Parts: sequence; structure tokens; C-alpha cells
Amino acid sequence: MTKYFDLTEQEIIKGCLNKDRKAQEQLYRKYANEMFSVCLAYEADRDAAKDILQESFIKVFRNLDKYNNDGPLKGWIRRIVVNTAIDYFRRKGDQGRFVDVDQVAEVIPSQEGETQNLNVKDILSHVKKLPEKARLVFNLFALEGYSHKEIAIKLDITEGTSKSQFSRARQLLQQSLKAS
Repeated sequence: MTKYFDLTEQEIIKGCLNKDRKAQEQLYRKYANEMFSVCLAYEADRDAAKDILQESFIKVFRNLDKYNNDGPLKGWIRRIVVNTAIDYFRRKGDQGRFVDVDQVAEVIPSQEGETQNLNVKDILSHVKKLPEKARLVFNLFALEGYSHKEIAIKLDITEGTSKSQFSRARQLLQQSLKAS
């Protein structure tokens, strides 16, 4: 049996487009662990994150014919995973509880040098502890590079709410990092 790392990405894509189950498995194995980490950044519950991952790969396989090689396949898959996580959040129906901009205290100014000894894994573990809505906005803005306007549209909230959630996330993250 050929391992996925023995095939080029283009060969795997071609097999997936031909509905070859082994090629689909190879694509999944190649990216599943990394994409699961992305899922966990948006959903702290591991079982729910697994559901998001599974739903994401179903979308990948259904829409692979739309991938046009204009960027890395991994980035295209990541975008699907993030959008699936957002869809999951919307389906939960709890997005009406965002904190409004008026309820957010001033952001604590960053203290140079206090977090220099932390690695990415440490910081991400603190991000996972943020409240769900603040974590969602923080991830979309800080990790995925969406603007507050784009986040507002995706989550059906105001731009101000997106900004306040990001501010809240930063404040809570700084407090959490300071305490550790």
C-alpha cells in the first residue's frame, strides 16, 4: 500500500477528485492533526472539535473541484475548517450574548518582557481558556487575519461588538499570562 507521503499533493488531489477512498484517506491523514488543532482553537470541547473536523473534511471532499491551485492546499483547507467552526458556533444559537463595547474595561497595556519566555503552545493553551465568544473573535482577528468588519459580517454582530470582544479577549489573555 502506498503511503500518502509517497504521493505528490497533486496525485492525492487527483485521486480525491476521482472519489478514490484511499486518496481521500491520505489527504485526511496528511492534514487532520494540524486542522484538529485549528478546530480546538475555536471549540474547546474535544468532541465538538472532532465533529467540526469531520464536517470540514466532508466539505473539502465535496468542494475539492473548486480548489484552483492559486495558493497552498493547506491554506484552502484551513479556510474551510475556520468557516465550518463559525457555522458550528452559529448553529449553537448562543451568539446573542456578546459583550457590548460599553461593558469592556480599558485594555491593560502590554508589559514588555513579561511573556517573552512563553512559547506558542503555552499562549494557545491560555487562548483556549478564553470565553467562547471572545476566543472566537480573537482567533478570527489575531490568528486568521479577518478585519472587524469581516468578523461582524461572518458572525452577524456589529463591528463595535467585534472590537469589544477582541479587546476583552486581549485583556483576559494578558491577565491569564501574567498570572502564570
